[in-house]
Amino acid sequence: MPEGHTLHRLAGELTATFGGRPVRASSPQGRFAESAALVDGQVLLGAEAWGKHLFVEFPGDRFVHIHLGLYGKLDVHAGVPVVPAPVGQVRLRLVGEAGDLLAYADLRGATACELLTAAGRDAIVDRSGPDPLRQDADPDRAWQRIRRSKAPIGQLLMDQAVLAGVGNVYRAEVLFRHRIDPYRPGNTLRVGQWRAMWADLVELMHEGVRTGRIDTVRPEHTPEAMGRPPRQDDHGGEVYVYRRTGMPCHVCGRAVRTAELQGRNLFWCGHCQRRYRPRALQ
Repeated sequence: MPEGHTLHRLAGELTATFGGRPVRASSPQGRFAESAALVDGQVLLGAEAWGKHLFVEFPGDRFVHIHLGLYGKLDVHAGVPVVPAPVGQVRLRLVGEAGDLLAYADLRGATACELLTAAGRDAIVDRSGPDPLRQDADPDRAWQRIRRSKAPIGQLLMDQAVLAGVGNVYRAEVLFRHRIDPYRPGNTLRVGQWRAMWADLVELMHEGVRTGRIDTVRPEHTPEAMGRPPRQDDHGGEVYVYRRTGMPCHVCGRAVRTAELQGRNLFWCGHCQRRYRPRALQ
């Protein structure tokens, strides 16, 4: 599932490509046809992301809400002489002019594509935790949930009501970078640990928006610094533990572990992220 940085990149791309200009909206697949007709020919005012939710704003208190889910994809093409016929199950197509050329965007396979009012948008935002990529984010909102919960921190970081936009990759990597056992109960963390993780997520995810990939290794652990081959993975990016099951940890050399937590694969290093034990049991 795309993580928050992908949605923020898409929001910026949609705004840059179509923002402030009228667009033609259609649903070649047909499932969004009635709603597309309501915004067809309207000015696309802008797009923004909150966590894994994308909102495209039109006049008249209308927002197209998109959640890509596991299989959704939104492709934006700018500066084309001709808009090609739709290929596959295109739920939503936007077409606009870009100078003497054209631009179009096709949405396929999304979990959600719906037309909302501002109240509907706000309801989704109100259910979401703070987003590290937003300037208006309040990390204390997430901390108040974490410090009261006995659930594993590895579970809490993936709960979009606690923290918006963090997915499996950023979850695994930020826990490794801070040497935190993913099974450690949230209410045993110290506020300083949380603030350090939040600051790290802000930096890492903004870099993801800039580059379009997730890189989490520090300079001393890059392929060039370590003399190792670059990572070969369709997700791209240099990481410490994500999808590196059984491979040697870049820091200690021990094998990276994996297990299932809340239906998602969890990756960690059992040596660098030692099992948390309450002091009473030590």
